[in-house]
Amino acid sequence: MIRTICLHGPESTGKSTLIPRLADHFGTTWVPEFGRTYAEERGTAFTMDDLVTIARTHDAMTAETLATGAAPVFLDTDPLMTAVWADMLFGRRDPWFDGWHATADLYLLLDTDLPWIDDGTRMFGTEAERQRFFDLSRAELERRGVEYAVVGGTGEARFENALAAIADACLSPSA
Repeated sequence: MIRTICLHGPESTGKSTLIPRLADHFGTTWVPEFGRTYAEERGTAFTMDDLVTIARTHDAMTAETLATGAAPVFLDTDPLMTAVWADMLFGRRDPWFDGWHATADLYLLLDTDLPWIDDGTRMFGTEAERQRFFDLSRAELERRGVEYAVVGGTGEARFENALAAIADACLSPSA
């Protein structure tokens, strides 16, 4: 049984737009992206300590939500995504990230086929930066050996493609 589904990938790929729709479709709950809240409150001049705080807080929020018994629980990113942020910002990561193992059952890696929108908290808007961010995001999932599917498409197609990826994962032998 798939208990957790995490939206993963670069900024401005529709994670925060898609997640409430998915949770509503499945009649369940979701954990918002804590990093956005943190950035809106404190700015985007992140330190490595900030990223570890973001990841730990998101992990605690996920544990609280899972304790309610809801399933599946959708996650608007998780510490794996924050680790990729560390790679993007600093070219390295705190050892805490590699010690974290509470990965989701399924990751939906959102493609960069949507236009990048500057909302005041986003940093990596060039095509080269977005591709690097996507490549690092995929590499992290592959390094961890977690199940994932790439989801692309614009408008309603993105939502439908996410639903199809979830259905495929639920019907696969490893699910």
